[in-house]
Amino acid sequence: MLQDISAKLKELGHSLPAAPTPAANYVPFKISGNQIFISGQISSNEAGLITGKIGQELTVEEGVAAAQTCALALLAQANAAVNGDFSKIKSLVKLVGFVNSTPDFTDQPKVINGASDLMVAALGEEGRHARSAVSAGSLPLGVAVEIEAIFELA
Repeated sequence: MLQDISAKLKELGHSLPAAPTPAANYVPFKISGNQIFISGQISSNEAGLITGKIGQELTVEEGVAAAQTCALALLAQANAAVNGDFSKIKSLVKLVGFVNSTPDFTDQPKVINGASDLMVAALGEEGRHARSAVSAGSLPLGVAVEIEAIFELA
């Protein structure tokens, strides 16, 4: 089971943002059985959306940073799903990451490692997860990265 991770995120140089609101006709998360399915969270920071194609306008390192913002938004949604009580979450089960990249770009896993590494650093062993990292010709609003998640409830 997880505890409040705000202190761990602060130690890592991050803070838990407010859970983003949906941009269309969907819910940000759905609890089914003992799992929380979190809708895709897009790359954004305090300056706004992080847009562009990795391998063209953005470097791999910038993509990694964009993926980290998605991970923080996923944690914010998980926090909202359990009403701020992370002890209700047993573990992160899976991430599915989409990278807005050029047709010849092949480092999608390196980009999505930004989210995976942050999850493991913040959640410990309970943050280890199954994962997909795929390329996309474009993503909503031109963002660089979108990631969805599945968490298991305790």
